[in-house]
Amino acid sequence: MSEVLVEATDLQVHFPQPHALPVQAVDGVDLTVHRGETLGLVGESGCGKSTLGNALLRLVEPTGGRVSIDGVDVTAADARTLRALRRRTAMIFQDPYASLDPRFTVGDCIAEPLVIHRLHRGRSARRRRVGELMELVGLNPDLQGRYPHEFSGGQRQRVGIARALAGEPDFVVCDEPIASLDVSVQAQVINLLMRLQRELALTYLIVSHDLAAIRQVSDRVAVMYLGRVVESGDSATITAEPAHPYTEALLSAVPVPEPDRERSRNRIVLAGDLPSPSDPPSGCRFRTRCPRVFEPCPDHDPALQVVGSAQGVEQLAACHLHGVTDR
Repeated sequence: MSEVLVEATDLQVHFPQPHALPVQAVDGVDLTVHRGETLGLVGESGCGKSTLGNALLRLVEPTGGRVSIDGVDVTAADARTLRALRRRTAMIFQDPYASLDPRFTVGDCIAEPLVIHRLHRGRSARRRRVGELMELVGLNPDLQGRYPHEFSGGQRQRVGIARALAGEPDFVVCDEPIASLDVSVQAQVINLLMRLQRELALTYLIVSHDLAAIRQVSDRVAVMYLGRVVESGDSATITAEPAHPYTEALLSAVPVPEPDRERSRNRIVLAGDLPSPSDPPSGCRFRTRCPRVFEPCPDHDPALQVVGSAQGVEQLAACHLHGVTDR
């Protein structure tokens, strides 16, 4: 395994509410991302995936814990250190309609990081660099003067990717990068991201609720439930042999493109709704919906613990089925 580029330790992001308990969007997450890899972060809507991705880049302020990027403590960084670190990190947002300023041309959108970080100074130099970035993501450089509304959803997302690459980052958080796109262009964008990773030696955290897509592109997968990571490990291993009942349920919801297998396979339907992140259940947070709940689950909160290893990657799970001790 390559060196650790990003590390989160006991990371917490709680959002206060008037006259109510705070929302525990991220609550005690330990996570590592190794240089050059793709880590997929999956879970159902509302589990805290996007908040975790934003907290790693300090786009939202952590309530507690620590994040380091290449040895630099992000959570304690002053404005000058954080500004320098911003060039080495980037975010590709979920909604290409909302993430681009409609008053800017796409050329200006892509050039904005160049201006902020004082790269390729001078209008002509920036224009050349913007053209190179547009070519890199498969767009015609001659379209720099057009506005976002003149592009399709897939093209807008390519503009967002070009903007993210403008500062030549090491680490890119992709927040649901294909969720708002037509199925016909989702594969194109995923293939583009994988090509760029190979050519530019990028490190990705890809946030998604689509486990079918994540398992195809990720080296490792981390599964979140109600603010916490409940399982992580090698992508192929987790897909074939999940160690947590929640991961099993997510996998069972992925359609199989073979009618006979689809009809015969065992589907796991979770009971109830996702509990409130303001008032999570006692003990194991998944116990209120778990089909395999048993005696210790209501009273003891399981910690992530090694339950196996494959391809040199430890598989971790937070589940009493594996004799996990309290956190």
